[in-house]
Parts: sequence; structure tokens; C-alpha cells
Amino acid sequence: MKPSAALRFSRPRAEDAPAIHELVAACDLAVIGVPDATLDDIADELAEPGFDPDTDGWLVHDAGGTLVGWAWVCAKGDSDMIDTEILVRPGVEGLADELWRLVLDRAGELALARGHDAATVDIGIYRADTDRQALAKAYGFAPGTSFHRMRVDHEGPVEPPAPIPGLTLHSGETDAVRRQAYQVQQEAFADHFGFVKVDYEHWLERRQAQSVTDWSQLTVARIDGRPAALVVGNNQFVPDEDCGYVATLAVLPEHRGKGLGRFLLRHAFAADAARGRRGTLLHVDSNNTTPALDLYLSAGMRPVLVIDVWRRLIRVS
Repeated sequence: MKPSAALRFSRPRAEDAPAIHELVAACDLAVIGVPDATLDDIADELAEPGFDPDTDGWLVHDAGGTLVGWAWVCAKGDSDMIDTEILVRPGVEGLADELWRLVLDRAGELALARGHDAATVDIGIYRADTDRQALAKAYGFAPGTSFHRMRVDHEGPVEPPAPIPGLTLHSGETDAVRRQAYQVQQEAFADHFGFVKVDYEHWLERRQAQSVTDWSQLTVARIDGRPAALVVGNNQFVPDEDCGYVATLAVLPEHRGKGLGRFLLRHAFAADAARGRRGTLLHVDSNNTTPALDLYLSAGMRPVLVIDVWRRLIRVS
């Protein structure tokens, strides 16, 4: 069914963040019972480097001026991988198909403009959102992987981990440490789902654009003076959960199996508890090339939410 002629399509602007946030919250409430994004999260999406609101985002208002649809696409660097989002206010009929068509057409254009003959299109869908899963399947998507949101609660101080011989920790408040962090992340995640190699400037720009970034929560671990592992925390879940967030935990292949991952995880727990946070959250790919899920479970974390990434390959030439 075609959307009603009364619907008005437009492009997003920074000042639309509150209306988009209200729509996202309404969609989250209908599926998981609580809002799962903050206003800052939406503002960061609109300011994402590489996202062009004039070509890659759509707002849809009904005749009364209520925002009823929100969709966007964003290419990951120069790769063929395209991240997407498509949300329609609960109860609104006949709009989802139009937004899915717009998003998929634009994803193909972005891939073609980057010299690829196909677009690898991803969309994250809550495990509980069976309606959107059915839509994704109808449009040729299939499950690619699953991310589990893990949580541990802090009831008072957390004992820092025991020192490891030869290990030193270095904060991300200097450019030299940030460059080492970039190198560790790029090498450690090279075989992971959705990884795209980027240069340092792109890596830095993306983090500088995020309001949740706190460079003091980035820590590079060196063994005998050489970078070996990395943990990156940020403030993404502070406003709504009063929790710290481990955005990245990475160990170089040659240093795995030595307890570095567990050490940095406990280091993050202790730091969050010292900040007075109620807990620590992170996301883990269930198909991770390393046994990360087992590590988090054994460290006392528990799964609280599952987000499936659905993927489709679209030929464009």
C-alpha cells in the first residue's frame, strides 16, 4: 500500500533531534518496554562523519505535523558496507514499504559511488521486534550476527585487578596514545563482523564528533613497552542508566590467552565504580572470533538485551 498523500517527506536537520528522539522512544517502548536512546545519541547520529542529511536521511510527518517516520543510511568509509535504520511510529500503516525502498535504493547508490558493484546493507533489529524482522526478511535480508548487551552491577567499590608483570597502562589524553589505540583496534578487529579498515584521521574524527567520548576512559596496555591491548569506555549509558560503557575491548592476536582482556575488563569495572556508576555495560558479538562472551559471563556480567544484525547484498551494476 502506498503512503497517504497527506504525509510530508523532508530531510533531517540538527534541530529535528528532539522530534526524532521522541519517535525512537515510542518505537522502543512498543517493543522492549523502555526508551533505549538519549537525545544526545540522536544528535550524534545526525552529526556522524560521512552522513549527508541532504541525501541520506528522511523524515516523514503526518497531516497534523507529528513525526511518524525516520530513516537513514550511512556508508562505512569507502567500503561497500552500508549501515541503515528505518523506523515507523506504531500504528502508522502504509509507510514502511516506501522508506525501505528509499533506503535500499540509496544504499546501492552509495556503494556504486565508491566503486563497488554491490552494497552490503546492515540493519540492527531488537530480537523482540518480530514485525521488523518479518519486514527485513521480506526485503531479502537474513540474520548476519547477534549482539548481546551485557551488564554488571556495582554495589560499592570494585577491587582493581592484580598487576601483570611488564604491563603499564596509558591514558588516551595524548595523541601518541590515541594513535597506538587506533593501531591496536584496527589489527585486533580485522576479522570481526562488519569491520572496515580506516585511516587514523577518520577514526579520530568519528570519536571527536561523539558527545559521549571521554579520552580519559581510553586505556592502552603495553607489555614491556609495546602496545598489546586496549579498552575504550565512554558516557553513552550515563544519562539513562547511570552506567559506564565499554565501547571497545581489544587484544592483539599475539597477546591473547594471557589474561589481558580480563585485566582490562576488571580495570573498567573498577574505574566505573570509582566514578559512582551503578554498573558497566558492553555489547558483544555472539559470533566473535574470540571467546569474548565466555569472558564476560565469567566476569559476572549478564545478558540484558539482544540486537540482531540483518544483512542483504544488493547488486548495483
